[in-house]
Amino acid sequence: MAEISRLPGPVADQWDWQLQGSCRRENPDVFFHPEGERGPARRNRDGAAKAVCIACPVLGQCREHALRVREPYGVWGGMTEDERESHYAASTAIAIA
Repeated sequence: MAEISRLPGPVADQWDWQLQGSCRRENPDVFFHPEGERGPARRNRDGAAKAVCIACPVLGQCREHALRVREPYGVWGGMTEDERESHYAASTAIAIA
């Protein structure tokens, strides 16, 4: 579950970047997997989502948001759920070392 306490406040300036996202022109199903999706179907869908992200003008802001609030689902900022989990694990390992 996303860390709601880490979400930015209701000030529109903090959310304006989302209006520029390339994902707004896409079907959200590209970014969020259906329950039970695995294997090639999931890799292909994730790949399609990442292809949208790679050319997005707010890729960095999106990724930063997803990592900061620990978005639990979907492709955000060109990162899948598993990639974000790996990032958190690596960050924890570095902090412990």
